[in-house]
Parts: sequence; C-alpha cells; structure tokens
Amino acid sequence: MNILIIEDEVLAQRELIEMLHQTGTEINIVSCLKSVSDSIDWFTTNENGCDLIFMDIELADGQCFQIFSDITPKAPIIFLTAYHEYAIQAFKLNSIDYLLKPVDQKNLKGALQKHEMLIQKKQTISMQELQVLLQSPQKEYKDRFTIKIGDVFRYVHTSEIAYFFSDAKYTYLVTYKKDKFLLDPSLNEIEVKLNPKMFFRVSRKYIINIDAVEKASKFFNSRLKLKLKLPVDDDILISRVKVIQFLDWMGND
Repeated sequence: MNILIIEDEVLAQRELIEMLHQTGTEINIVSCLKSVSDSIDWFTTNENGCDLIFMDIELADGQCFQIFSDITPKAPIIFLTAYHEYAIQAFKLNSIDYLLKPVDQKNLKGALQKHEMLIQKKQTISMQELQVLLQSPQKEYKDRFTIKIGDVFRYVHTSEIAYFFSDAKYTYLVTYKKDKFLLDPSLNEIEVKLNPKMFFRVSRKYIINIDAVEKASKFFNSRLKLKLKLPVDDDILISRVKVIQFLDWMGND
C-alpha cells in the first residue's frame, strides 16, 4: 500500500510511520509533506501516486482544505485531528475516516482496514461541506462549577481552578488558593465541558489548567514530568503518546 503523509510536525510523521509498520500491513511511504503548497505541488505531478493519504488539518501554511481548491485527490483520506465532538460529527456525516491525536495503535489499524471499504463504495467527499462544519460556532464551555460547603452552595470560576483530580471514586477541584472541593461529576464528564485551550487531561487522574503549569521536564522512557505552581501529592507524568499533543497545547496562543 502506497501511503502519503501530510503532517507538518516531523516527530509526528516519524511516530505515524513507526505505528503504520507495527500494524503488520505492507506499506510504502511515498512522501511526507509539511504544507499546503508542497502538497499542491506533489499532487500536480503525482496524480495517482498513492493509495491512501493521512492528512493533518492544521499545516505549516494553513488548513489542509486550501489544497482542495486546486487539487482533488483520488485516494481515500484519513484526517488527523485534535478537534472535538462537532468535528467528529462532521467526519461521520461526510463518510470520511479520522484519527484523533495522539493516534492510538488500535484505531490506526482499524482505519487501515476501513480504507478498502472507502475504495469499494467510491464515496464522494464534500470538502466544502466538511470545512463549513468544522468552522461551525465553537461550543460553549463550562466557566464555573457549583460546590457545596455544608448547607451552602457557591460557585468557583474556572479561572480560579488550578487542576481537577480523582482519588478512589471521588473527584475534586483544587484552586490556586489551595482550597479543595468535592465534585459530583467524574473526570471524564468534566473533561468534555472544559475549554481545551485552558485545560488538558494529562493523565487518567489529573486535568490541569495551563496557568498552573510551571514547567515540563524530560523524563524516563520519552515521557515528561510536570511541575505545577502549587504542591501536588503525586508525580504528574505525561505518557510518550501524549507528549506532542501536550507541547502543542502549551504553545497554543
């Protein structure tokens, strides 16, 4: 299978290639491109040069949709994206496969298995419709949480929250003033309600606020060790598969 990768992060390209080889599928990487302009140039001279395309949405010089204003790739496309629920729905409506970053090995193998189905059905991809859906109004995120202190209810604004964490079957929020409050929702329920630009799920146990991060340091086995601006009982370690996504999040304006 001849595969084209369009992804502007070199490390992400390498990790994807390694994971593709681990699926057991016989593959040949025809090229790795970083930008819209490079992609247009490549498709202009390689009209039938690949069987499958892995394409990141955000490229070095703009969104990948700019490619389709000049070129119509004939190969099935599997998008790589960090977009959330509304984008996922868009992909489903357009019968396009997608992989959320960081890419999971099991999902990658499933995507390769689906690509034959896309070819057999000869499905038509409406790029204009997909782009409109992806640029739909942003969902509204939760900006405060209700807490109970004795018989009194009050709220805590998300800007006051340094991190959320789980302990046994309980979920807590911790403020920058080091106040800790018990919450009813689970971390999974909380995560989807938070603005992803402000909060990041660093592990199964912790969701942190960007303003609470003091630094991230390299750690054993390609992981990162996180230090927050206020004391935390545990070592907060970011797994290798989440490192790229976390560093992108840290650098997001």
